[in-house]
Amino acid sequence: MRTCRLLLALSACLALPAIAADTLADPLPNTTVDHVDLQRYAGTWYEQASLPMVFTRACTGDTTALYTPREDGMIDVRNRCRTEDGSFNQVDGEARTVGDSTSKLEVRFAPGWLSWLPMVWGDYWVIDLDKDYQWAVVGSPKQDYLWILSRDPDLDQATYDRLVDKARRMGYPVEKLQRTEQSAQQ
Repeated sequence: MRTCRLLLALSACLALPAIAADTLADPLPNTTVDHVDLQRYAGTWYEQASLPMVFTRACTGDTTALYTPREDGMIDVRNRCRTEDGSFNQVDGEARTVGDSTSKLEVRFAPGWLSWLPMVWGDYWVIDLDKDYQWAVVGSPKQDYLWILSRDPDLDQATYDRLVDKARRMGYPVEKLQRTEQSAQQ
């Protein structure tokens, strides 16, 4: 019994530096990257993880987003995911830049005739982006949305962990992140 208590106390002491390092990590402001080349950002992105949302409740995996720039400056958005029965749900929308920023966008999935209503546009902030556009982290001003995206269905664990840590330091509730299963059923 004494040995058990000693091991337990030793384990707790060994864990303290790791806990302290995590809680003392410098917080970061919730800001966007300086610039996004929207032509390079275009194409298919594979969701690696996201915060749960009502409108994605039926999704069980293979979630992708396809961005296609238009000549009028808008971006067509197609989100797709696999459901429990193996079929795919798809929703089409559009995105627009906010002011002069290319890293702050708004996305709308409601019908076009409702686009004049501010509440149908959701914030889409690119808060971290690989220099080669191989992964991106998308958030929002209130830190209530978060997506980790990659160009490949599989994102290596070290990169994923680094992106989650940065989002944590930016104030996002990463303990609620749900990993997205990606399979060969694209």
